[in-house]
Amino acid sequence: MADIEDVAAMAIDCGFRIHRDLGPGLLESVYEQLLAASLARAGLKVERQKPVTFRFDGMEFTDGFHIDLMVDDRLIIEIKSVETLSKMHGKQMLTYLRLMQQPVGLLMNFGGATFKEGIRRIVNNHTAFASSRLRVNQIGAAAGGRA
Repeated sequence: MADIEDVAAMAIDCGFRIHRDLGPGLLESVYEQLLAASLARAGLKVERQKPVTFRFDGMEFTDGFHIDLMVDDRLIIEIKSVETLSKMHGKQMLTYLRLMQQPVGLLMNFGGATFKEGIRRIVNNHTAFASSRLRVNQIGAAAGGRA
C-alpha cells in the first residue's frame, strides 16, 4: 500500500490531466467517473459514492452521507464542478474526515479556469505533510488552523 502522500499526489496528477484535457463545464458525476477510472488504472483501490455510517448522541446513522471517492481506504476525495470553492466546501470535507477518522482529504473543483485554483488539501490531525503549497488546514497549526 502506497504512502498517503503518494496517493494524494497521484490523485492530483490524475485530476490535473482530466482538467487539462477536458476543461471545466462537465457535471461532477462525469469528473467523478473519470477520476475513479484513472486512479483504478494506476493500481489504486477506489470506491465511488461510499456510504458513511456514523454515531451521534447514542444514535447510529447509516447512509448519513456519501463521499464521492475513497481511495486506498484512507484518502477522501470530494469533487465539485463550480466556479469557485466556498469555505463551506472545506468545512464539509473536514467534517467527513473527522466522522470517518481519516487523516487527509482532497477537494477537487473542476469548474474553474485552472485546476490549480480548484485543488484544496484538507487534513485532520495529520502531521506528515506534503509540500506547503498543498496544505489547506492543519488542526493545531500555529497560523490559526491553516498551514
